[in-house]
Amino acid sequence: MHELSIATAVVDAVTPLVGTDLVRSVTLRIGELAAVVPEALDLAFAVATQDTPLAGADLLIETVEGRARCDGCGHAGPTGMPPMLWCDPCGRPLVLLSGRELEIVRLVTDPRPAPDPAVPVTEHSTTGR
Repeated sequence: MHELSIATAVVDAVTPLVGTDLVRSVTLRIGELAAVVPEALDLAFAVATQDTPLAGADLLIETVEGRARCDGCGHAGPTGMPPMLWCDPCGRPLVLLSGRELEIVRLVTDPRPAPDPAVPVTEHSTTGR
């Protein structure tokens, strides 16, 4: 399951950016031809974020349609799934325009609230008294 490797890479890339902020969500843009299973990535993200500043954050996925163009006749359009990578009108191979993306596009954070100064900090004795 390469989704765990992707989720771990996202955690590694985002963690240095958050400081002490609370991470609400991370948005990824993933092409439909990138061979990523969104449900598996969501599960892997939950595992990879445990005990990190991203724990509890939502993973949001924007799917990018696979699109291609024929340099021969100029025909362009969606590749479909599974992808058709040859031109229907003229039979030439198509040039892929989109659909292989795998990008972090948005990070939503909130500052963590500062400790309440009105709440006294208690000290614990270690002398056993």
